[in-house]
Amino acid sequence: MNVFSKEFWAERDMELFMGKLLRYGVMLACGITLFGGLIYLIQNHGGSMEHYRPTPDGQPFPGVAHYLRELSSIFPRLLDFDGAAIIQLGVCVLIATPIFRVAFSVIAFLIEKDYLYVVITLIVLAIIMANMLLGLH
Repeated sequence: MNVFSKEFWAERDMELFMGKLLRYGVMLACGITLFGGLIYLIQNHGGSMEHYRPTPDGQPFPGVAHYLRELSSIFPRLLDFDGAAIIQLGVCVLIATPIFRVAFSVIAFLIEKDYLYVVITLIVLAIIMANMLLGLH
């Protein structure tokens, strides 16, 4: 049987696969984030208060360190077991999970030869990708 045939991917199977994709993506993101959190706590001596600096009222929140804002600078830090970088990777996996689902939906609608939904889903995917790539400062 052909993998790209409608019979192989029956409607119910497609829904189950997409549900599993979301479920396993979220579980993977949670696992990565928990692992990163443990590493972060170990590296920072259990989260001691010596590094804690409250933000004074009226001051802008400084956000995360600059190296945690781009994937290209996160990946090298993963090899060093940087806890904050591992946590950030978990957040990226969590964000990517529904995007993969939308991308897989394009393939599913192509297999079903439902071209109207292919176009609509591609527009949604293009909007998501444009916001991710062009919305960064």
